[in-house]
Amino acid sequence: MEVHDFFLILLTILLAARLLSEVAGRLSAPPVIGELLAGVLLGPSLLGWVEPSHIITLLAEIGIILLLFEIGLETDIMRLAKTGLKSLLVAGGGVVLPFSTGFAASYLIFDQGLFVALFVAGTLTATSIGITVRVLMDLNRQQSREAQVVLGAAVLDDVIGVILLAFLYEFSSQGGISLVNTGKVALFIALFMVLAPFVAKGMAEGIRRADQRSRLPGLLPTSVISLVLFFAWLAHAVGAPELLGGFASGLALSRRFFLPMGVVIHSDPEFAHRLEDQVRPIIHLFTPIFFVAVGLSINFRTIDWGSGFIWEFSAVLFVFAALSKFAAGFLIREDRLMSTVIGLAMVPRGEVGLIFAELGRSTNIFDNEVYAALVIVIALTTVLPPFALKWIYQRHAHRFQAD
Repeated sequence: MEVHDFFLILLTILLAARLLSEVAGRLSAPPVIGELLAGVLLGPSLLGWVEPSHIITLLAEIGIILLLFEIGLETDIMRLAKTGLKSLLVAGGGVVLPFSTGFAASYLIFDQGLFVALFVAGTLTATSIGITVRVLMDLNRQQSREAQVVLGAAVLDDVIGVILLAFLYEFSSQGGISLVNTGKVALFIALFMVLAPFVAKGMAEGIRRADQRSRLPGLLPTSVISLVLFFAWLAHAVGAPELLGGFASGLALSRRFFLPMGVVIHSDPEFAHRLEDQVRPIIHLFTPIFFVAVGLSINFRTIDWGSGFIWEFSAVLFVFAALSKFAAGFLIREDRLMSTVIGLAMVPRGEVGLIFAELGRSTNIFDNEVYAALVIVIALTTVLPPFALKWIYQRHAHRFQAD
């Protein structure tokens, strides 16, 4: 890509994201929907002006990392810890229920092969923490009790999903399981979960001391962006299986690191406030690119709209995909309204589901019809829950204000 072409593409992405998010807001829809639709409009589904290139993917990854960092800055670690068991139950249900129902639908109802059914089931286990967090932020509920449960559950969902993906890939490509390769991913993620808070505390303290000694402006945003770039490099350097290394470490390292990083900084409110003020403009610049990139990844032109199988398969999968994640919210002891919100917030598949589906397509496990059905399911589960969440919060505003 020529430099001047990239500048034009980036300009188009930023302006389209802003324009359509403003339109969505004026229509009382969540602004994130406008950014997702901007990607669909600009991408191969409609106008075909922008391709989901590698550099856009990298910028999008920086966007979601910074979004999670902002959430970490506002997260009360004590409240998050209190929801640990509930998050674990929701995450467990959010993996087991979609996997089992997705496998049954594919293997028993539609007579798909074993590998296909396993990969379809794996795709349905995904949860897009980016979509969920952004919707809660748009509704000003990111610090609520239900948000803490959803945040913890979505993080655990992704960790389980990465290990499951490594397991399925080895099973399909080798005809068996390589415990060494799958174990590398599991061990790497486990070590990260244990060490991340300690590393985050050391880095946060280093940034704070450097900021106190520096006489020049801009040290805080420079430090944060530098850490993003460092962990992006480290994601490539890990010893996980080559095909999964970037994805696994991107979820487990880059994205997940900045949640404990933000939580640690949150312990010093004055420093956290100063850092957030300086980094927020950068967050608002990069975050829309992530949601536009999700829309760019969806190509509706690959779908044979006249195929009866695609409609039947996608309809059944959508029902199972939505209901199974929704049911996970009712596995914990909460009132019906709170469980409803938690269940809906777990439904979006977003970019994580697309990564699963794309891996199945690129390894020839999915044919075009199965892949197209999954794209429809991922699109619907990504776009519809934000509307349902906003409607529930508006309808029961008095209940949530009292919480």
